[in-house]
Amino acid sequence: MAKRVLVVDDEKLIVKGIRFSLEQDDMEVDCAYDGEEALEMAKNNKYDLVLLDIMLPKLTGLEVCQQIREFSDVPIVMLTAKGEDMDKIMGLEYGADDYITKPFNILEVKARIKAIMRRTSAKPEAPKKAQIVEAGDLKLDCDGRRLYINDKEINLTAKEFDLLELLVLNPNKVYSRENLLKLVWGADYPGDVRTVDVHIRRLREKVEDNPSEPKYVHTKWGVGYYYK
Repeated sequence: MAKRVLVVDDEKLIVKGIRFSLEQDDMEVDCAYDGEEALEMAKNNKYDLVLLDIMLPKLTGLEVCQQIREFSDVPIVMLTAKGEDMDKIMGLEYGADDYITKPFNILEVKARIKAIMRRTSAKPEAPKKAQIVEAGDLKLDCDGRRLYINDKEINLTAKEFDLLELLVLNPNKVYSRENLLKLVWGADYPGDVRTVDVHIRRLREKVEDNPSEPKYVHTKWGVGYYYK
């Protein structure tokens, strides 16, 4: 079955070029030119990947990415004209899986897209260790991918949930940043361990009363992170 990609950019020549190139590889390509249109298409269609520019009219790419993460785990690759690390990390914080800086080589774009599709389609079905995990005031619904603390639902991005689920299902086991990057993002993910640190920080901001004195996600200095 052909892979289906949503390409979102307000520069129509860029969209046209990407679309033509992906269709040469027998992919189905839908296009959107602003954030609202992109969000609507993502809600109403099933995609194998979304290629999403950061600078968009109506809704920014980061806003679109964040809202897509509320209902879908579809892989998202951000396109950014800016080269600063903060913009890249921001994209990953909002739930993106990868980023590509403009100007880009279309062959690089295709290689990244194919690598992510291979990683997501080849992901083995994880054995179900527990459907619902309860520990004190924390309740993790693994099937529904929902987190509750003191019976209040906490909204997590897909990667934040994946991180927390891995730690909660393996209490007191310390995972290095490199290991977490490999287990949660995949062995061929091109990012570095700062991605893990950013997601752990965001996760703590959401689940901890005092992120500097965590009671769920702990740091073993010089080693990694664990849940207790």
